[in-house]
Amino acid sequence: MLNFDEEIKKFQPSLEVDDTEDAIYNTNSTTDVTDIVLELLKEMKENQ
Repeated sequence: MLNFDEEIKKFQPSLEVDDTEDAIYNTNSTTDVTDIVLELLKEMKENQ
Protein backbone atom coordinates (compact mmCIF):
# COMPACT_ATOMS: atom_id res chain seq x y z
CA MET A 1 0.00 0.00 0.00
CA LEU A 2 1.23 3.51 -0.76
CA ASN A 3 2.32 5.77 2.04
CA PHE A 4 1.10 9.14 0.75
CA ASP A 5 3.00 11.16 3.36
CA GLU A 6 6.29 9.60 2.25
CA GLU A 7 5.45 10.12 -1.42
CA ILE A 8 4.63 13.80 -0.81
CA LYS A 9 8.00 14.26 0.90
CA LYS A 10 9.78 12.87 -2.19
CA PHE A 11 7.79 15.00 -4.64
CA GLN A 12 9.72 17.49 -6.77
CA PRO A 13 7.95 19.61 -9.40
CA SER A 14 8.93 19.11 -13.00
CA LEU A 15 11.41 21.62 -14.42
CA GLU A 16 9.17 22.12 -17.44
CA VAL A 17 6.38 23.32 -15.18
CA ASP A 18 8.68 25.89 -13.58
CA ASP A 19 9.92 27.08 -16.97
CA THR A 20 6.39 27.38 -18.29
CA GLU A 21 5.26 29.23 -15.21
CA ASP A 22 8.15 31.69 -15.58
CA ALA A 23 7.35 32.23 -19.26
CA ILE A 24 3.71 32.96 -18.50
CA TYR A 25 4.11 35.23 -15.50
CA ASN A 26 7.29 37.11 -16.48
CA THR A 27 6.27 38.17 -19.96
CA ASN A 28 5.32 41.83 -19.99
CA SER A 29 4.12 42.22 -23.55
CA THR A 30 1.91 39.38 -24.61
CA THR A 31 -0.49 39.57 -27.50
CA ASP A 32 -3.71 37.73 -26.95
CA VAL A 33 -6.31 36.65 -29.50
CA THR A 34 -8.41 39.76 -28.90
CA ASP A 35 -5.48 42.03 -29.83
CA ILE A 36 -4.90 40.06 -33.02
CA VAL A 37 -8.57 40.17 -34.05
CA LEU A 38 -8.77 43.92 -33.38
CA GLU A 39 -5.66 44.52 -35.46
CA LEU A 40 -7.05 42.43 -38.33
CA LEU A 41 -10.35 44.32 -38.24
CA LYS A 42 -8.51 47.63 -38.27
CA GLU A 43 -6.46 46.56 -41.29
CA MET A 44 -9.58 45.33 -43.11
CA LYS A 45 -11.34 48.66 -42.57
CA GLU A 46 -8.29 50.58 -43.83
CA ASN A 47 -8.12 48.47 -47.00
CA GLN A 48 -11.77 48.96 -47.96
